[in-house]
Amino acid sequence: MSARAGADAGITYIAFTATPKAKTLELFGRRPDPGQPAGPTNLPQAFHVYSMRQAIEEGFILDVLKNYTPYRLAFKLTHDGKDWTDTEVEQSAAVKGLMRWVRLHPYNISQKVAIVVEHFIDNVQPLLGGQAKAMVVTASRLEAVRWKRAMDQYIQEHRYAIGTLVAFSGEVLDESTGEPVSERSAELNPGLDGKGIREAFNTAAFQILLVANKFQTGFDQPLLCGMYVDKRLAGIQAVQTLSRLNRAYNGPHGQKDTTYVLDFVNDPDEVLAAFKTYYETAELAGVTDPNLILDLKAKLDASGHYDEHEVERVVAAELNPRATQAMLVAAIEPVADRLLRRYRAAQDKLQSAKPEGPEAQAARDELDALLLFRRDLGTYVRVYAFLSQLFDYGNTAVEKRALFFKRLLPLLDFGREREGIDLSKVVLTHHKLKDQGRRDLALNETEGEYRLQPMTETGGGQLQDKEKRLLSEILERVNDLFEGELSDEDKLVYVNNVIRGKLMESEVLAEQARNNTKAQFAASPNFDAELMNAIIEAFEAHQIMSRQALESERVRAGMKGILLGPAGLYEGLRGRRIRRWVRGGGTVGFLDAPSGERPLGGSCYGSLHVSIRLIAAVQPWANQW
Repeated sequence: MSARAGADAGITYIAFTATPKAKTLELFGRRPDPGQPAGPTNLPQAFHVYSMRQAIEEGFILDVLKNYTPYRLAFKLTHDGKDWTDTEVEQSAAVKGLMRWVRLHPYNISQKVAIVVEHFIDNVQPLLGGQAKAMVVTASRLEAVRWKRAMDQYIQEHRYAIGTLVAFSGEVLDESTGEPVSERSAELNPGLDGKGIREAFNTAAFQILLVANKFQTGFDQPLLCGMYVDKRLAGIQAVQTLSRLNRAYNGPHGQKDTTYVLDFVNDPDEVLAAFKTYYETAELAGVTDPNLILDLKAKLDASGHYDEHEVERVVAAELNPRATQAMLVAAIEPVADRLLRRYRAAQDKLQSAKPEGPEAQAARDELDALLLFRRDLGTYVRVYAFLSQLFDYGNTAVEKRALFFKRLLPLLDFGREREGIDLSKVVLTHHKLKDQGRRDLALNETEGEYRLQPMTETGGGQLQDKEKRLLSEILERVNDLFEGELSDEDKLVYVNNVIRGKLMESEVLAEQARNNTKAQFAASPNFDAELMNAIIEAFEAHQIMSRQALESERVRAGMKGILLGPAGLYEGLRGRRIRRWVRGGGTVGFLDAPSGERPLGGSCYGSLHVSIRLIAAVQPWANQW
């Protein structure tokens, strides 16, 4: 092992990067005093710097923060009067679940899609002789799929000439359809014609590219002039992602001199601080303590989950050039099997124990300790891979642990399950996206210190009780954070409940929904007429929103989009019970039969599997069935 540690002597490594991490500078940076180790007064530095500032001033890249528009999302959730279970849930998991539920909510996506498409048409598309392109950055593959479908629907409804593509790795299962899809699926990207995403997006057929953890680094498309961010970006990730826009262009379509960023998630000050770190010269604030790996080794050794003999056995098999896979499995499997059995035993104890009793708490502590142990193994492997390139520990026990832990870690597959949170009763009642105004985030104002922080204490996690609360309490806390300046105008109840409820009473629309496709139904002139009637009927109780709808064709078009999309009006009308007037015995009533069943004729007496509401007197207009 010691011979291997010095095998790289005399070899020079060179790194080229526009956005170095602290690790990069520590590994490749030159110490001002080469004879002394790196330290607070001898911080590694880059050999040469061509700064972001110089590149912008010389016209090789653009300042992408000049037209930066943040949006603030405000919303309110409720359980819609339904009963909540009294079961407590883990708070952090519930908050994450609620936020994911809001991000994936059709109304939330539809509102953002409308903002993105209209902004693109008004501001981005006219650039570069109408050839400018844009990127939408989403937080997950499922969100990218939902965004793509919603955007294509919006573009089709408004008859815009915009082509879209979506890019993500692997397959994603969309619960709304139950079918797995990939970026090669004809449904999502029908116009690829055998091309890759990069190649297809480079053609005039596509203007907007939606991505999820793909093309956020290293993607070079000079015609990219707009970016719409719906994902949390921190530090270097913010710089790398937004820098997809900074490519200069001066060609057949003109000169690129303007970019736009619309951000639904991030704080402008945090984004600016991330860019300022790299605007002049990226510098270290300190260096990593070489004792970190030794402290973590001591902690793992003290856990008692393995012994020195087991470590030596695995290392011997790993370093033996004649060892077989069976020898390595025989060396590591007993340790992994023992830990897996301990985890399963703790799970069984937890299930059989009283929920709040001491035995249940002991079982939970055992499960948490094993999960923490596995997490520390991963930390050790990562930290050693970095620090072993900087320091010669001279103690082969440190490297032996790295080899041992690297083999053990993949076998410990426990704890991947997550506590399920039932969000079926949650209802989005208010929603508002507030434009906080276009601003120029000034990079040249360099007050303050922006440096790269070195690796700090690792493996410091301790067992702690997960905070649990009633889901209703967590809902209230989320509302407190995000409710903002909501008003009655932001209530979804106007479209989802009031207008939809009135339209659901329309016999004309119900008949058309049952006998036409959704596209045919959406184009029906009766739909527009019934929508106008519903708005007028709701005027007294909802004057502000009704007045806006009556005066603006665009508002009514937006309402139709919501009704046909998130509100599910078409599906509701198709599933509504058929209503037919019947007469018999001096009274009049009507039958409610499920859609698809044949309406009954003749007398209303007999064996009828329908409900009949009697009316006191016969009216001439009621004599039809």
